[in-house]
Amino acid sequence: MSQEPLAATHLPLSRWGISRRQLEGRIRRRRWADRIIRGLMVASVVVVLIPLFSLLIYVGRSGIQGLDLAFFTQLPKPVGMPGGGMANAIVGSLILVGLAAAIGVPVGVMAGVFLARSTSRLADGVRFVAHVLNGVPSIVVGLAVYGLMVVPMQTYSAWAGGVALALIMIPLVTLNTEEMVRLVPRDLNEAALALGVPAWLATLRVVVRTALPGILTGIMLALARVAGETAPLLFTALNNAFWHQGLSSPIASLPVTIYNYAISPYPEWHQKAWTGALVLVAMVLITNVLARFFGRSRYDRR
Repeated sequence: MSQEPLAATHLPLSRWGISRRQLEGRIRRRRWADRIIRGLMVASVVVVLIPLFSLLIYVGRSGIQGLDLAFFTQLPKPVGMPGGGMANAIVGSLILVGLAAAIGVPVGVMAGVFLARSTSRLADGVRFVAHVLNGVPSIVVGLAVYGLMVVPMQTYSAWAGGVALALIMIPLVTLNTEEMVRLVPRDLNEAALALGVPAWLATLRVVVRTALPGILTGIMLALARVAGETAPLLFTALNNAFWHQGLSSPIASLPVTIYNYAISPYPEWHQKAWTGALVLVAMVLITNVLARFFGRSRYDRR
């Protein structure tokens, strides 16, 4: 076999105007720069993880002492009486988050798909409104729903709390869905259209289905955000020391109950607040883990 092609690939360094020593120096500097950047990246990850794990460890250590079966099955008891739990608050939080998801997820997903597939002025306006709502403080959302629902209905209710949480969810789900849909290659949509599939069906069965794992992740992040909101529920759902009497009446929730217990002067209530915070954090973590597991098992299976 001839060696000419191999020799032709090894051109002299003088062709580029540098010596071998200069080349080795450049390689050495690039290696050091790579090591420094990698070290900074690892340090950044550690800086982020230390507060996170410190918070989880502290909440777990403080709340595990009051964690028992009664906490999940019994109602709160008056000060001085042993036992009791936050069963009504746990159920109330699940109801409020469920109402928020039932309202916010369909609206947010449809709005996100519309923004990703449209270039009209209406889409620009919807995108601007979504960005504005995403930056509005949650207490302002609670005050708005208080004026729009609580005052006309003349009562605090689970409906008002669910609507307030849904208004916080919608911009998060909308913007995330838009980004996920935009990441889907246009070739997939064009291939479906070339086969004669209607545009709406191609968007639903091809584009949205491909982007579904990312959309689910965004929905879970939005649920995690609203699950811990306290301020809007103070103005809408209020609280309830007993089981709720329907969606048109005040309802208990974990964030509000934790807040009321934490600001009280009673040590036993402080312990209940730490246990409630532990349960709330665990619910959010479990929801995120399950969403990622089912998303990967369906769309990333090899």
